[in-house]
Amino acid sequence: GGIHVKNTADIWQFKIISEGAVAAGIRRIEAITSIKAEAYFEQKASTLDEIALAFKNPKDIVKSVDDLIQKNSLLQKQIEQFKKEQARLVKAELKAKVEQKEGYSYLEAELNLDAGSVKDILFQLKSEFPNFVGIIGSKEDDKCAVSVIIDEELSKAKNWNAGAIVKAVAQHIQGGGGGQAFYATAGGKNPNGIQKAILEAKNLLD
Repeated sequence: GGIHVKNTADIWQFKIISEGAVAAGIRRIEAITSIKAEAYFEQKASTLDEIALAFKNPKDIVKSVDDLIQKNSLLQKQIEQFKKEQARLVKAELKAKVEQKEGYSYLEAELNLDAGSVKDILFQLKSEFPNFVGIIGSKEDDKCAVSVIIDEELSKAKNWNAGAIVKAVAQHIQGGGGGQAFYATAGGKNPNGIQKAILEAKNLLD
């Protein structure tokens, strides 16, 4: 089925761009031909030339790309390991700053750390301190965030909701977010507002 030609010479160049099932026992092949196919191959050749130039015209461009992918993967693993070690050191410092308030353990801090590491730290501290409440403002590159964690039983007893708190303070960092009653995060683009956000979050716990 589909478009017909009198002679296959009319098709000229032929490039399959997709193939898939359309019904039981029926598959569809979509392709481009003639000048459209020629333009496609010219664009691919141009892209390949640009890649080869970026790699300083190596003899084996495929091997060069594979080597780069492997190096990038290794660097990514090293970065992740560095972040874990950094988070471990930061956590040790934060443990010394946890305050004992009436009925709960409290921590507030501002860190130069990614949001993922902040979340890990807060959950670890939550498991180590009774009735833990933590508020951390963080920034990394051009991103910033405010994260709040509250012990589940404490959240129910005092009617504290981390999701509601971060929504209320997100305006200070020109962002938004939410989450659950025991943990929530707001992301934004104004790190200068982190201190105001932390202060308001703290006041909402009073």
